[in-house]
Amino acid sequence: MRQMLIHVPRGDGPKVLDAAKKHNAVNVAALAALGQDGDEQDLVVLQVPNERIEGLMDDLQRLPHPRITLAPWGVITLRPPEREAAEQATDVSQLSPIEVFLGGLQSVGSWKGMIGYAAAAGVVVWIGLYTNRIYLLTAAMLIAPFAGPAMNLALATARGDRELSLRALARYVASLAITILITFLLSLALRQDIATEQMVSASLLSSTAVLLPLVAGAAGALNLCQSERDSLVSGAATGMLVAASLAPPAGLIGMASALGEWDMVISGVYVLVLQLVGINISGALVFRIFGLSPRGVRYDRGRPWLAWTTWGSSLVIVAGLLTFQLWETPYFQRSTRAQRAAAEVKRVVNSSGIAKLIEVNARFTRADIPGQNTLLVVVYAQPSGNGPASEQDIEQRLRQAVKDRLLARGFNVAPRVQVNVVE
Repeated sequence: MRQMLIHVPRGDGPKVLDAAKKHNAVNVAALAALGQDGDEQDLVVLQVPNERIEGLMDDLQRLPHPRITLAPWGVITLRPPEREAAEQATDVSQLSPIEVFLGGLQSVGSWKGMIGYAAAAGVVVWIGLYTNRIYLLTAAMLIAPFAGPAMNLALATARGDRELSLRALARYVASLAITILITFLLSLALRQDIATEQMVSASLLSSTAVLLPLVAGAAGALNLCQSERDSLVSGAATGMLVAASLAPPAGLIGMASALGEWDMVISGVYVLVLQLVGINISGALVFRIFGLSPRGVRYDRGRPWLAWTTWGSSLVIVAGLLTFQLWETPYFQRSTRAQRAAAEVKRVVNSSGIAKLIEVNARFTRADIPGQNTLLVVVYAQPSGNGPASEQDIEQRLRQAVKDRLLARGFNVAPRVQVNVVE
């Protein structure tokens, strides 16, 4: 339920009451009032279900110069009969499209605040990547101001609003640019000369990378559409999910640029573009499902052709990025390829008959060797008792078998295999 205060010229109060009854408003009261200019008015106070707000406002627009105050929080309406109080308190519904749209616009905030938070996020994400502290990266995700512009861009796509799209995109690019610049300057100032473990980890892409922005966009849009009492998930949590897909790659771009690690820069740029269009696709789709359309009450700026063009363009870009990722093997799939390589090694050892696998680790290294994708494989195994008695013989046979399997499977890597046989 939402509370509304409606001011209309004296004599139009009964028309408001009729509209309120039509849209299932409760706890309705009409009062005679004076406006700020001394003009006589009828003031109607009512509580209306969320899903009926837009219809009620549409009917009110037919009255001469209505003034509407919509409280941006839910209210609990208790009314006779008293035995139904529990059912009345649990009557929670999704927000109306006009509330979602206006709430999204209010969430943007000022330019000064956005710049300050973007700079602070840049400092924290740099410290996290530089010192390999995961909890600092989590803190950077909490304060990074990326969720607001990303969700507003999805809102603009669902509405087909060119002006809002440009404003949201400008804020999105500006906040990312500030974070990248801060991390770049800090790496130069402190004379960083080598990529850290967290930087390497952030640069490793998986073939499932597109799933994170799709989930983040859907979760962010769903949070904006749900009533504040309709979910146990806070807005901060969904905002962090959006920032989780943006803050680390933004910091990676700045730090890698200072180091001249251009392959890492390319990886970070790829991730940022993928996140932007992925969040936009799923977020706009959820908004459309919840009723946001190019035309609505007190909103006629949307263009249907622009909404479909923007959403379709995002789909084309995502398809192009995924095709590029699958084509550029293994550089843009290193995380996935490393896991598959470890699975192949496990099969080789278990089927060898001369050893039993204890542990296997496969990872791509930062070796600066031109034209070579170095895959480091470390295997720990124990003799099975059915093969050569010498540990050196077992190690040599397994090492060659692993290399042959990885090359035969088309991993397109330079395997560097270390086998440790432990009694």
